[in-house]
Amino acid sequence: MTDISIARLPGEYWWGGVINEGSAMPFGQTVHTRDLRMTDDNQASPLLLSSRGRYIWSEEPFVFRADEEGLSVSPGAGKVILEEGHGSLKGAYMHASSAHFPPSGHIPDALAFTAPQYCTWIEMFYAPTQDKIIRYAEAILANGLPPGILIVDDNWMKDYGMWDFDKHRFPDPAAMVAELHRLGFKVMLWMCPYVSADCTIFKALRSGGLLMTGADGAPVLRQWWNGYSAVVDYTKAEGAAWFRRQMDRLIADYGVDGFKLDAGEPIVPGTPDVTQPVAWSRPLRQLEDCEAYASLGVGYSLVELRMCWKLGGQALIQRQRDKTHTWDASGLGGLIPNAIAQGLLGYAFNCPDMIGGGMDGDINAPDFRFDSELFVRYAQCAALFPVMQFSMAPWRVLSGDELAWCLDAVRLRTELGEELLALARQAAVDGLPMLRSLEFEHPGQGYALVQDQFLLGSDLLVAPVVVKGQTARVVHFPEGRWLGDDGSLVEGPAALEVEAPLSRLPWYRKQ
Repeated sequence: MTDISIARLPGEYWWGGVINEGSAMPFGQTVHTRDLRMTDDNQASPLLLSSRGRYIWSEEPFVFRADEEGLSVSPGAGKVILEEGHGSLKGAYMHASSAHFPPSGHIPDALAFTAPQYCTWIEMFYAPTQDKIIRYAEAILANGLPPGILIVDDNWMKDYGMWDFDKHRFPDPAAMVAELHRLGFKVMLWMCPYVSADCTIFKALRSGGLLMTGADGAPVLRQWWNGYSAVVDYTKAEGAAWFRRQMDRLIADYGVDGFKLDAGEPIVPGTPDVTQPVAWSRPLRQLEDCEAYASLGVGYSLVELRMCWKLGGQALIQRQRDKTHTWDASGLGGLIPNAIAQGLLGYAFNCPDMIGGGMDGDINAPDFRFDSELFVRYAQCAALFPVMQFSMAPWRVLSGDELAWCLDAVRLRTELGEELLALARQAAVDGLPMLRSLEFEHPGQGYALVQDQFLLGSDLLVAPVVVKGQTARVVHFPEGRWLGDDGSLVEGPAALEVEAPLSRLPWYRKQ
């Protein structure tokens, strides 16, 4: 197919593609290229949106290049559509959403928006137990945090693919879940698409034709962060049904409320992470396997994903990829730009990963250099995201004023929880992002490059500090009157430096 070249309109910028590249957005400032066929690190969609009301869509991944002169798109296997004449970034988004990923009418469980999530990963790493989890929940409450969604992370199960509790470490899972419910929590379990090649379920899945296989019919082994494993063929209806039966059984037998579906990266032809090319049971579109895995979560009240292809508008919590314990774009600095990109791709119910980062458990190492300022600022930044998630226990690493300021951020979330929930319900109907850029709500007023503050809905302006050592920051105020958390009243449009000591998350309500 012929490449498409689009000349840049005056002042035009583009967003879209892969959300983990949010810090490079908007495109149009410097040269940026991306092959969407090689998406393997977070949510993505074959969509590019312009601040001048244009958008690119294809049902298949494509390659694009953006620079100061314009945009070029090299089609993959599908037709590329250029839509024009929708006025603004918001206009382009609303047309694209309606045409290609309409809202489902459903939201994740309401508790996701009114209280934090608490993941066991950093506190327990690969060694969760029934006793530890109950103690963790009790400590959350004892240290002044509200009950929320508790995520039991990796290694609660017998083995990968054997999705039942290890009874040595979890002697009575139903009683554990019941106790967590009594304390006010809901419970999610970590799962992945992999199957240990020497576990007992492997043989049954192989004989049933439910594993991805190579040209010789032998199961493919995929290299992932925990070793080499077979992969459930969730591109087959029978494989997807088997996986859902495991989830349904865990709900029925133990009363769990949902699932953290980790991994799910597509198998890309020519990459070395599989032992041999996959012999699909039918011709697949590129990245269809990633889409099929994410689709396993559709219809459940609580599902969190790290990988997703398309599926905008669905009632799925989309978590940004694992963050490092740093201030740069791989850590705190990437949260807002990536969240803006998530919303523009139709992922309204987005989560900024675990507060403080610490992706590989290195944050627990004796020589790890913990930054308490970073942790407090991360908590403040996440507090008014659609979803907020802790893993490292703040009372273990903070004390005194710093712990109090972290708890203040959580308190703010609970105070505004009903507003967050109302925005989630609105998003389920009209498809609008909960978290929005200033350009989205106030087009053509010079806000396209503002990527370090955001709007929650139309009326809450949030300006976290994301730079180490900063105790004041410039806040851009769109037109209107804005009442601050500090009692100040600002008449916009204006750009003002405001005081932002470590104790303060600057936020403003439109009057």
